[in-house]
Amino acid sequence: MSNYVNPMSLIAATPMTQNKSSGGSSWFQALAQAWGEALDSQASVIQQKSDAIATGGTDNPSAITELTTESLRMSFLSNSSNTSISTVGQALETMARKG
Repeated sequence: MSNYVNPMSLIAATPMTQNKSSGGSSWFQALAQAWGEALDSQASVIQQKSDAIATGGTDNPSAITELTTESLRMSFLSNSSNTSISTVGQALETMARKG
């Protein structure tokens, strides 16, 4: 049995040195955090549009269309985040097994 460790398999565990506030998280964790922040931001936009329709009396077709557009954008972002995190996670798992 060999003690060789593929350096590529260590990349996900390498702490980020630029961002001290994250507590030394890996770039994989930073990727997940960035996706989370993007989704939170989009959820806020949807909430604002929804509140404007519900309380502001702007339930006209253009306002409904804008809300629908933002909801579809949220769906796209959510699917993209899931795909990217899953794919990168699987790649890191494969590298760890082969390392």
